[in-house]
Amino acid sequence: MKLLYLDCFSGVSGDMLLGALLDLGVPLEDLRRALGWLAVEGHQVDVDRVARGGIAAAKFRFVQRGHARAQERNHRTLAETIDLIERSALSPGARARAVGLLRRLAEVEASVHQVPVEQVHLHEVGALDSIVDIAGAVFAFEWLAPERIVASALNVGRGSVRTAHGMLPVPAPATAKLLEGVPIYSNGPEMEMVTPTGALLVTAYAQQFGPLPAMRLARIGCGAGDRDPAGRPNVLRAMLGEADAETSVEAVLVVQCEIDDMNPQIFGPLMDQLLAAGALDVYYAPIQMKKNRPATLVTVIGRPADREVLAGILFRETTTLGLRYQEMTRERLDRESIVVDTPLGPVRVKVARRQGRVVNAAPEFDDCVRLARERQVSIKDVQAIAMKAYLEGKCQASSSPRPSTT
Repeated sequence: MKLLYLDCFSGVSGDMLLGALLDLGVPLEDLRRALGWLAVEGHQVDVDRVARGGIAAAKFRFVQRGHARAQERNHRTLAETIDLIERSALSPGARARAVGLLRRLAEVEASVHQVPVEQVHLHEVGALDSIVDIAGAVFAFEWLAPERIVASALNVGRGSVRTAHGMLPVPAPATAKLLEGVPIYSNGPEMEMVTPTGALLVTAYAQQFGPLPAMRLARIGCGAGDRDPAGRPNVLRAMLGEADAETSVEAVLVVQCEIDDMNPQIFGPLMDQLLAAGALDVYYAPIQMKKNRPATLVTVIGRPADREVLAGILFRETTTLGLRYQEMTRERLDRESIVVDTPLGPVRVKVARRQGRVVNAAPEFDDCVRLARERQVSIKDVQAIAMKAYLEGKCQASSSPRPSTT
């Protein structure tokens, strides 16, 4: 499986992303031809090699030649912007994707500024260079054709940014709206690190956000931003490689808290509620806290998208005053449940594989308990008989995949 990982440790902008994709091997001449009429007379697209914080990177530029078009407009309506996209030489699918992205941006701007979509003038993205960033990125993703795209949590920066609407806090309102449901954090110098264009593109293409998945790395591309702040490479790193299609690797969220002042009867219903709300696993461990108090460490494993739901249950149903979050990568074995015939009756056996090879097999415990009661034998004898039947290949014809939940 062709995997593309976007490492947004210094945020993301349209030109950073496009620079990184070009650095991965997207041909500049093919990009120029695809942009077609977007690269209007008096302008050109180019790539320079620069250094940002000691890291060599590609700097994508949409530049003006000479004095032509000195007064290029930065404010366009959605209809005008779409017309520019339609005049490009992108494939029909890429044009449709670019138009869809622009519509999404217009809807976000309209929501933030409380105006009809038709009246939105796209300031930052209405500028021709930003339209080129969007159309160019759509072409580059289509050219690279990754089967899976994963992005890191986004470093949005801090402070304030000057926009067409004045000074606004970072992330700017439209950017923040685009990043709803996406893991973000703030680190580094006072500057905007995620632009509306960058947020638009990453949230549209990334199928998952989290740590770097297990992959066989083939190429690395780095795209540079305009600024070169001291002590931080202003670079987006794109990593292209192969992920094992038979291995389930995904990001999970680990939520923890310690509780030393709650009725222990509540822990049972709490686990039930968390699992019903989508938690992948919940477990408790006895610990000793300050003042020598015995306590319980609560650990919840879930999907990053379920963070708010799981946190709400923990705060509502327990006495904790705070939670810790950590994103991790987990690898799940492929599993299926097969039925074996034994002298005692049929028993389901869980079979786990990695890269097609069986690495574990175990009889379903509930089946073994049921047969042990019915046949008046020990559970361990049922387990042994079921494993013997499995190893001898006494499987029923039908078997069903067993999805992994933990």
